[in-house]
Amino acid sequence: MDSTKDGANRREFLYLTAGAMAAVGAGTSVWPLVDSMNPAADTLAMASTEVDISKIEAGQTIMAVWRGKPVFIHRRPMNEVTEIRTEDWKTLRDPQSDEDRVQKGHDEWLVLVGVCTHLGCIPMGSKMGQPKGDFGGWFCPCHGSHYDKSGRIRKGPAPKNLAVPAYTFVTDTLLRIG
Repeated sequence: MDSTKDGANRREFLYLTAGAMAAVGAGTSVWPLVDSMNPAADTLAMASTEVDISKIEAGQTIMAVWRGKPVFIHRRPMNEVTEIRTEDWKTLRDPQSDEDRVQKGHDEWLVLVGVCTHLGCIPMGSKMGQPKGDFGGWFCPCHGSHYDKSGRIRKGPAPKNLAVPAYTFVTDTLLRIG
């Protein structure tokens, strides 16, 4: 009787050991696949970027790069903010108020991903002398999309407004995008 009970205990031990080894083997073989789905180190490095905005004057736009895309940072004079907020935005193709496109308390700062929502071109209007389109914002000459001073599509084939990336003000002079 002891030998039968002893054999059953050995069998259970072998089953448990074999199962545990199979689980470890499966985990070891699946881990590289799961790990390969994580973003690469160079991608994580570009996850956010910080921009010194202390030298940007009212009416000036600079371009930064975030995740390989251009980002327009425009310091708007208060008369421009007042003007854009008096316009009827509810009838636009992609209706969005100016207040929803800027952070509360930082109305003078407009931060936009500078990629046309039609075919991915970079709209003009961020540098002196470039055409700003019919609405004084940005103009994509490739297919004629016109954006207003809040980055909203007003004319042309683009279906959406210029995107607003996630951003925070680290200090009054430092902006973190991403």
